[in-house]
Amino acid sequence: MGPAQHQSYGGVDATNESINRTKILLLGARRSGKTSILQVLFKDLPPKQTFYLEPTMRVTRHTFDTIIPLEIWDCPANITVDTLEAPLSDFSTIIFVIDIRDLYQQPVAKLVEFVVVAFQANPNVDFEVFVHKAEKLQEDDKYENFRQIHERVIDRLADESPEFEQVPLNFHLTSVYDHTLQDAFSRVIHKVIDSLPYLEGLLNIFCSNTSCPKAFLFDIRSKLYVATDASPVDQATHNLCCDYLQMLNSFGPLYKSNATSNPRTAVFSPTQATSADASSSTPTNSSNSLPSAPQKPIVFPSAAASLTPSQPGTTLTYHLVTPHLALLALLPTTVYEMRRGLVEWNVVWFREGVREIWEVEKERSELTPLPLCL
Repeated sequence: MGPAQHQSYGGVDATNESINRTKILLLGARRSGKTSILQVLFKDLPPKQTFYLEPTMRVTRHTFDTIIPLEIWDCPANITVDTLEAPLSDFSTIIFVIDIRDLYQQPVAKLVEFVVVAFQANPNVDFEVFVHKAEKLQEDDKYENFRQIHERVIDRLADESPEFEQVPLNFHLTSVYDHTLQDAFSRVIHKVIDSLPYLEGLLNIFCSNTSCPKAFLFDIRSKLYVATDASPVDQATHNLCCDYLQMLNSFGPLYKSNATSNPRTAVFSPTQATSADASSSTPTNSSNSLPSAPQKPIVFPSAAASLTPSQPGTTLTYHLVTPHLALLALLPTTVYEMRRGLVEWNVVWFREGVREIWEVEKERSELTPLPLCL
């Protein structure tokens, strides 16, 4: 097997080894949909074009930066524990993709093999099973096949040893043709974000102060929500937010702000907001210096849409928080129209809290030494 390839999602250096990235291992049988999952999520590949993707022939490392830096290893179908080129203890999460229409015996056997070895190397590793390509079957057949796969995996683990019956396996029914893939991958990422309780706490405070029934913190490019408030996630609401974010991503570049040349993609700098104050407090010789152009303020784009046809009296709002994250919230229309100042005030404080967490996570990933494998 040849050397691993590196690919970057989000404009970062894929070969930069100074960043301590959380590693996710992506496994599965041939043509199960591993690469198409990554391409649809992180490269905006239209689902209909996934049919033309070439099979993965070697391990490919995909780097992706959201609230934390991630490194996703896309592995070929013939990968084994011995040929992986890295110990399984290096990975925080293992995702195994099974084609819902496939013959289950070989994929289940390979899944069980990796679960047994990984659990012995790191009992805290998270195991996720994506029962993929669910759109290919009718509703009844879809859930029946999902149930059969779940039972076969549990039975095979029990045959290996009674101790493996307690291994926490999470099963997700996914498809690239709807938002079940985004929902499943979001739940995977939640388990590797150490600061998730603080993000959820900020969202709970925002919802309490603004009478908001539901709020998400979305990654803009991938449409994955990195955190949400304490209320249950309704599939219809999640789909609505994903569609709205997709629309803004599609039409946002057509608009230009007078404050910044490209506000949706402008890189946030924590010193940018105070640069004007710092320059004004520095003594300069007025006779030798040229008058400087006034600095343009930082602009955080926002948008709102009324949901009268689907949910009367509800407004969906969008507020950019960091260059990669945005707050999407469902608000009562009366609150948004009559108390918009209160909403914007809470958005400002929410943004400040998220930015502080983002900076801490960024600093920790750059300073924390890589763990030694014993």
